[in-house]
Amino acid sequence: MTQELIDLRTSILSGRYEDALAIVDEMEEMSKKSILRNIKKYLIRMLIHLIKNKIEQRLTNSWAVSIRD
Repeated sequence: MTQELIDLRTSILSGRYEDALAIVDEMEEMSKKSILRNIKKYLIRMLIHLIKNKIEQRLTNSWAVSIRD
């Protein structure tokens, strides 16, 4: 992300606005992918805890906290 910000600043200062907009679009896409990765990670963790809960017929405090998160 740091290199993208440097490239963005350089593009703006040199008047290459099309390049700057392309970099902004790329950074926005990276942000969306990061959000989706986090959602996927939490869903997997929640499903694992729910499956464990179903199999073991008990719910520990740590599992309850993870499911709530």
